[in-house]
Formats: sequence, C-alpha cells, structure tokens
Amino acid sequence: MSDAGRLSGDPASAPPELLRVSGVRVCFGGIVALDDVSFSVDAGQIAGLIGPNGAGKTTLFNCLSRLYEYEQGTIVFDGTPISSVPRHRIATLGIGRTFQNLALFGTMSVLENVMVGRHCRTVSGFAANALRLPGVSAEDKSTSKHARELIDFLQLNAVAHARVRELPFAIQKRVDLARALAAGPKLLLLDEPASGLDHEEAQALGRIIREIRDRLRVTVLLVEHRMSLVMSISDKVIALHFGRKIADGTPEQVRANPEVVQAYLGAAA
Repeated sequence: MSDAGRLSGDPASAPPELLRVSGVRVCFGGIVALDDVSFSVDAGQIAGLIGPNGAGKTTLFNCLSRLYEYEQGTIVFDGTPISSVPRHRIATLGIGRTFQNLALFGTMSVLENVMVGRHCRTVSGFAANALRLPGVSAEDKSTSKHARELIDFLQLNAVAHARVRELPFAIQKRVDLARALAAGPKLLLLDEPASGLDHEEAQALGRIIREIRDRLRVTVLLVEHRMSLVMSISDKVIALHFGRKIADGTPEQVRANPEVVQAYLGAAA
C-alpha cells in the first residue's frame, strides 16, 4: 500500500484493525498490574510495547495469550473477543508468541522443533498417528515442507539437523522465531526478542522482524527494552508505566513525550 493511500483519508485505503485492547484491568491481590489500558494495532504494523521494569508489559502479553484473565475490559482479535476462545485454541485463532526464556526442545533438531510449532494446524490425532491412518503421511509431508520453508527464510539451513542445545544463543532465538511462525499466525508477539544479543545480532534481528512483516504479512507486537531497536523498526509505540498507558503514537511522538522521558530518566530529566 502506498504512502499516498495511507494519507489520503479514504477509509477504504486504511489497513484493517487487527487487535483492539479496551479498558483492560488486571489486579494481583491489592496490586494493580494493568489499569484501564487501551490501544489498537492495525494489520501490517510493527508495534512496540515499552516501559520500565514492572510497567505491566509481560502481564499484557499474558492476557493476549490467555495465560492471565483480565477482570475488566475487552480484547478483540480479528473481530473475535479472545475471552471466548479456550486457551489451547489461541494459536489456532492466529496469535503466535515467543518467550524471553527460551523453551525449545534441546535434544531435538532445529527441523523437529519448527515442526512442533505446526502442530496446532494439523488435524490427525494420537490414534491416527499411532495407526498411520490414511492422511497422516500427507500431513507429515506438508508440515515438514512448511518447516523447511521457514528454516530457509530465517537462514537456518546449515543447522537444520543440529540439536538445538548445541547452537549459539542467537541461533536458538531464530529457531524460536521459526517455531512461532510455523503455526501461521496473523499476529506475532515477541517477548524481549533482543535479550542476550549483542549489537550486531540485534541489528540483524531488526531486519528479520521487518521481513516477517513485509514478506510473510505477519503483524508484530513486541516487548523490548532495547530502545534503539524498538524505535528503528516500529510503526507505532505504546508506552506503559505502573500499569497505565502514558503514550501511544509514532516513535518520534513517544520519544518526545514528557511522561515517557520522566518514566525512563526520572523527574530530573
């Protein structure tokens, strides 16, 4: 879509809204983790979710993944309120996620790990697989083909058959990305994707995230403390502080917001 189309004001040219978070509130005992948080993400956007430690970013991600319940507000994804979707069906709905602490299968190969990520898109059950009923072989071939395409996309061909635990951390991060993408998400939640990476690795990650959006047509919402990465790749940025949204706009607007500056640098700034 051209920039002219985005700026024309024509509703038909605007990208559709994919995610809307409205008035979400979460409390743990007497602690308010999220307080009336609202924002939206359009299809095709890369959106950054920032804030100091304890701002509520991971709590919000856990609400989007249905790991946490929210007591007030609504979250609507692609027209569906996620509260109506069982936790185990969130991936099928079209929401994928990586985690800051990798949970890969260390003794399995890269290819096998990525294939596991495709499980939510398969239809054959345990009995069908055990008995090798008709259709299982075709499904296995399709899953393997899809996994290999993602491995090629993320330049993991050289380690496709290596055991994950033997690989450098930066490569394991890419395997985690491939596994999340294997489910065919419309929205990819990235939880601290640059954690543990050096400067060059983080720059390479930024290029990969853009390619995921541009080539795979996947919308991205990322939580990240490395501001240089967030500000360089995001179309919009949402800032949280003590569970409350304090800014929502372009990277330039959020970077210049006095409340964001104070939250990160203190009142003296």
